[in-house]
Amino acid sequence: MPIKKCRVCQQELFSEPLLQYNNMPKSAQFLPDAVEVVTEMGADIEVCQCSGCGLVQLSNEPVFYYKEVIRATAVSAEMTTFRERQFKQWIDDYSLSGKKLIEIGCGAGEFMHIMQKNDVQILGLEQGKQSVAKGIQQGLHIEQGFIEDKSVLEDGPFDAFYMLNFLEHLPNPNATLMKIGENLRDGAVGLVEVPNFDMIIRNNLFSEFISDHLFYFTRDTFISTLNRNGFDVLECQEVWHEYSISAVVRKRERLDLSSFFVMQQTLKEEIGHYISQFSDNSVAIWGAGHQALAVMSLTELKGKIKYVVDSAPFKQEKFTPATHIPIVAPEVLNQDPVEAIIVMAASFSDEVANIIRQNYSGINISILRENGLDIAQ
Repeated sequence: MPIKKCRVCQQELFSEPLLQYNNMPKSAQFLPDAVEVVTEMGADIEVCQCSGCGLVQLSNEPVFYYKEVIRATAVSAEMTTFRERQFKQWIDDYSLSGKKLIEIGCGAGEFMHIMQKNDVQILGLEQGKQSVAKGIQQGLHIEQGFIEDKSVLEDGPFDAFYMLNFLEHLPNPNATLMKIGENLRDGAVGLVEVPNFDMIIRNNLFSEFISDHLFYFTRDTFISTLNRNGFDVLECQEVWHEYSISAVVRKRERLDLSSFFVMQQTLKEEIGHYISQFSDNSVAIWGAGHQALAVMSLTELKGKIKYVVDSAPFKQEKFTPATHIPIVAPEVLNQDPVEAIIVMAASFSDEVANIIRQNYSGINISILRENGLDIAQ
């Protein structure tokens, strides 16, 4: 059955295919012999586009050998020179000398031979048993298997990975990229390449579609797919006569928000010190917005603030959530005065401070700023 939803973002494909090709080759690797040619039937291809992320893809099932990388018997002299320069630049730019690398979908190790000219420790991962055997016979370190089927890769975690013209074959690129990420160190980098659909569109290359390639990535959809699956894109450019899009990525790291806790504790101490300079139950807060309410809770001001002033009538005669401080109208400052006010009105704080100065004399004023408490006077 043809797929109806995007394999990456799971949104609906547009109801009408972009293109429909009939009697196409079954695959790039199927060449019928004299017997097979008598009964061989061509394949029908639908080129579809996701209505959500815009990724162009085929609706058909993958070819049976999609887990294997099958390359020409030899890498051309021009390609060898290109890869030598590209790999060396990547190694140098990202300080990968001496580090552990893995090639995902390495075939028989055609590019591993080139990569190992650099000072790196390299492992290849390949599903095709014959390719693995051939690479091992040539002295390469190759593990047999498919990345999605592996819980933990041999010799991992890795400092870097590369995957060249393989992702477009895989029916579940999300699972592939996420599994790669699980086998990388924090901050690891990668080099990923796919055929360039931008170039195909520019040059009207209608014959570029084949059942083997399920995906046709533009620069935008390539970056969004990588981002969606845990990688930040550091570089992205067209290479190899514009036939490929090449991206350098970094495994996304978990944010470190420990500075938030430090700021919280610092502000708690600042506010506590400020309140201690005045009589008990003689300090108010102006502002019952969401930030002010959070600050009151996180700096544990329950029982330390007389009331909260807010000019919004619907908030008055209510209480602050969690800290249960009464919320009052500005007029209460005349009826039940305080010695000091902490203004927590975000971008309106300076305006509020001026209102206090003009209408309520003798009150010490401080303002909550982004970097702490500002004693305004």
